[in-house]
Amino acid sequence: MSFKPTLKHAQKLDSKDELSHFRKRFHIPKHEGQEAVYLCGNSLGLQPKSAKNAIGRELKDWAKFGVEGHFRGKNPWLYYHKFLKEASAEIIGAKPVETVIMNSLTVNLHLMMVSFYQPTKKRFKIIMEADAFPSDHYAMASQAEFHGFEAEKAVIQLYPRKGEMALRTEDILAKIEEEGDELALVMLGGVNYYTGQFFELEKITKKAHSVGAFCGFDLAHAVGNVKLELHKWKVDFAVWCTYKYLNSGPGGSSGVFVHETHSKNKKLPRFAGWWGHNEEERFLMDKKFKPMVGADGWQLSNAQILPMAVHKASLEIFEEAGMENLLAKSKKLTGYLEFLVGELNNEQDKLKIKIITPESRGCQLSLVFSKHGKKVYNKISKKGVIADWREPDVIRIAPVPLYNSFEDVFRFYELLKETIGKL
Repeated sequence: MSFKPTLKHAQKLDSKDELSHFRKRFHIPKHEGQEAVYLCGNSLGLQPKSAKNAIGRELKDWAKFGVEGHFRGKNPWLYYHKFLKEASAEIIGAKPVETVIMNSLTVNLHLMMVSFYQPTKKRFKIIMEADAFPSDHYAMASQAEFHGFEAEKAVIQLYPRKGEMALRTEDILAKIEEEGDELALVMLGGVNYYTGQFFELEKITKKAHSVGAFCGFDLAHAVGNVKLELHKWKVDFAVWCTYKYLNSGPGGSSGVFVHETHSKNKKLPRFAGWWGHNEEERFLMDKKFKPMVGADGWQLSNAQILPMAVHKASLEIFEEAGMENLLAKSKKLTGYLEFLVGELNNEQDKLKIKIITPESRGCQLSLVFSKHGKKVYNKISKKGVIADWREPDVIRIAPVPLYNSFEDVFRFYELLKETIGKL
């Protein structure tokens, strides 16, 4: 599509955007009395206006019913996780039975490692990207050490080729093949938090399985952002948070995917808790654990009702908007941002901006400046741009299709241009 670096063009794009009305369903932060340019949904999604009523409904039922709220009210708490299954499964390309919302992200990652990291003296290695989010590094290293291995030997880190920022799929596959029968697990981020690269999950999963390893993904920056087909791709497991692109509030509940091929595997180890026990017998207080079929069998404790209420409200918006529609707008929004960055490079010579995010991506573009990157970030922040800085040298910009507009992207370009001009 042909873009133009003008406000009039951005507004014209917004006028043709069939999803533009969803912006009114979110609270937009203010800067000096005006709407800020919020481009940080990759870190924390905006609050749906329906969130307050969603929490309020559960508070009313708590006040009205007390403990009976588990069985009464509009959304009985005993079954609350089930209210989130259909929409969650749709977003990740899974069956509802393969999906459950529970706990928080790194807790769920450790729970999945109990089942899918089963090292032996020979097969004990884990492959992950070198610049994965630190929490994933901590989790992998601590799991390896828990099993008696040295993290430096067990955790194999993938680095891009010299002079490149993104990992090449062929290099990932070659490393999996090289580690072969010593490899226990491949565990990558679905979308790398730093570069914004969306990995080829299907190819990676297939290659991991071909050497006898399990394959899982941290989808924190992928869910609600890119097209996922976890069931079709035969991914063993995945975990994600709900507070980024899924707009479910700071510290919101996490999600788990476990492929149905593992749902009845009694030999697969897991940590057990009573909410994962057969719900028909749960209140018989039997001491022998009988896991629920599917991802539900990995639950430990009862549902976190209040944060899940916010998540439910957000998922309802996703269902209404439709993931395919959101992905189409995301591609267009990010394309416009890429175009404007290119225009800015053509218009000035003070500093150049490099987009290190490859074509395989969601809505995030990671920008590296030839100089003064942190200074530029601080200055645009004071002008009302809410983005984020990631050490050592990246400003992450994420125009989210549910609530960002083409005018938002243009305003970012204008403020960035103004800032560079005054350096």
